[in-house]
Amino acid sequence: MPRVKFQTLTEQMFYILLCLRNECCGMDILDRVPAMTNGRVNVGSGTLYNLLEQFLEMGVICETKVEGRKRSYILTQKGREMLDREYERIRAQVDDYKKAFEEEDK
Repeated sequence: MPRVKFQTLTEQMFYILLCLRNECCGMDILDRVPAMTNGRVNVGSGTLYNLLEQFLEMGVICETKVEGRKRSYILTQKGREMLDREYERIRAQVDDYKKAFEEEDK
């Protein structure tokens, strides 16, 4: 059975969408992701612009402004729901981790 596209998000996908909770352009995202993760996560420009196109096609983000080659985007309701699902998935993983070590420590 083929995997559903974006059923789970990579770190880069998650942080791109997180940046887009407020309107911004690609260059903003390239700066913001490393800043918000203390350099732990970086997104290459090729990866970023490829993902932005895919997110646009899926209706996860929408384009808000075009100024020459500079394009700005923002998260849609569908994108917010996708981000919320990923957050809950990550939280469940953290809970599983904690439970596993609590049982081990008993």
